[in-house]
Amino acid sequence: MFSIPGKPPVTITPAAEARIARLMGDRNASGLRIGLKKGGCAGMEYTMELAESANPGDEVVEQGAARVLIAPTAQMFLFGTQIDYASGLLDSGFRFVNPNVTDSCGCGESVRFEPLAGSAAQQNG
Repeated sequence: MFSIPGKPPVTITPAAEARIARLMGDRNASGLRIGLKKGGCAGMEYTMELAESANPGDEVVEQGAARVLIAPTAQMFLFGTQIDYASGLLDSGFRFVNPNVTDSCGCGESVRFEPLAGSAAQQNG
């Protein structure tokens, strides 16, 4: 994981911690795995699933009774992200405050990141 010693790769707000812990307890899960996949109008979408166990390469962040598992392919894109949970009249859900995002779609469902230095996308223009 891309990390700073002594600092977790992602932070979890108290609201997200409570929601994750409740979901884990309700479904007898070992953690909430977060990742990224290609899709959406901005290019990438966050993924979330309750997991029975950590996979090899998962970065594990524990806070109170909450446990977040970060998929290896998403680790460099999620470093520094704050995971929050908001509940409102019209919608409720997890929110990712990610300093690595360079653009997002109007509905907030998909995000874009700068190409990595030396990547094929950057080399091809």
